[in-house]
Amino acid sequence: MGSRILVIDDDTSFCIMLKTFLQKKGYDVTNAFNAGEATELIKNNSYDVVLTDIRLPDSDGLEILKFIKQTSFATHVILMTGYTDIKTAVNAMKIGAFDYVGKPINPDEILYTIEQALKKKAEKQPTSTSVKKENTQKPNIADAFVTGISSHSDQLHEYIGLVAPTNMSVLIIGDSGTGKEYIAHSIHVQSKRKDKPFIAVDCGAIPKELASSEFFGHLKGSFTGAVNDKTGHFEAANGGTIFLDEVGNLSYDVQIQLLRALQERKVKPVGSNNEIKVDIRVIAATNEDLAEAVKRGDFREDLYHRLNEFSIAVPKLSERKHDILIFANHFLAQANDDLEKDIQGFSKEVTDLFLTYDWPGNLREMKNIIKRSVLLTKSNMVSIEVLPPEMRTASKVEPNGFNYTKGNEEDAIKQALEKANYNKSKAAKLLDIDRKTLYNKLKLYNIDL
Repeated sequence: MGSRILVIDDDTSFCIMLKTFLQKKGYDVTNAFNAGEATELIKNNSYDVVLTDIRLPDSDGLEILKFIKQTSFATHVILMTGYTDIKTAVNAMKIGAFDYVGKPINPDEILYTIEQALKKKAEKQPTSTSVKKENTQKPNIADAFVTGISSHSDQLHEYIGLVAPTNMSVLIIGDSGTGKEYIAHSIHVQSKRKDKPFIAVDCGAIPKELASSEFFGHLKGSFTGAVNDKTGHFEAANGGTIFLDEVGNLSYDVQIQLLRALQERKVKPVGSNNEIKVDIRVIAATNEDLAEAVKRGDFREDLYHRLNEFSIAVPKLSERKHDILIFANHFLAQANDDLEKDIQGFSKEVTDLFLTYDWPGNLREMKNIIKRSVLLTKSNMVSIEVLPPEMRTASKVEPNGFNYTKGNEEDAIKQALEKANYNKSKAAKLLDIDRKTLYNKLKLYNIDL
């Protein structure tokens, strides 16, 4: 019997059509037409992959995703989304979604995504005495790190070069999809620890009750479900670097445990009486304003300062106009390699659109769109017809009279601050950005108030 797949969508005819298509490809497929029905199926059955629409009549795909990650952590979830839900889908990646595909669904695209999810699941089968093999490498990221030519890139790589040889903890701040893990890995490979493990941990995808086990490991029989000894992420990273992605999602209790481990450089596996010394470098990333979270009492101030010995603010893709086509060609080469195709480039219409599009999902969105386009392209050039139709009509709205482009962004921020009498909240409203983004920009441009 083939791998088990659950398809969740309230569009009955689409659901049945997709089931028929996947069954012909050898998969064991079950349909659910609402969240309630899906939840019961997930409780009573195990699935390798779950495909769910983001919008369901009685709930949404994010709730399904959270439920699956609590009950069946190894199941991969693929979200099906319309263009208007792309930001939601991007945010879902940080809480454990494997990927998302845009509607209307292309059968070959969804089949390819399912195959990649199953391949990753097979690679991640746990062993009793060692951490998962792929965790010692940089997951889902090509070895090449793209260096842009914009002033943003120059400053970014200057900071990476300065901090990499040190043992300082680094906090990387940026929106979802901006390449924070690329930056973390680049710091690691330029450090003295480059020949030791780089362990990436998605803090948003770890259920609270499993956090101690994931970070510090456990002994067989230490709790229900602990059928083997498990090596935690800290021990697996010994001698190297541990990357805590979306660290702001950790619960307060887990923050306390993490702080203790970082201060003492010792960990105690669940069920063990023995402490293990660890020599690690910590790099953390967040798309939240942790300073504000500290003020609200949601994030420990001592942990914040422990992680933030050096901070790097990552600009959005739309702010790096001179780098956009460099990234696009890099992702084109990756897609050609992955899909065994030989697409030569992009039409002028496509490159013009890439340069004016707002890229709400940043580099991750660009990578997905280009891979989809390469899959659909039948000639030797990517044409505008294979791009998502909504992307072609999207236009960037200029914020309240400020021409907010790469060339004058710093000046626009200074003008807005002056107009708002240096009230950050008012300045953010004038610029049509949130306070978190404004704080990131102030750090990026070293604007002192």
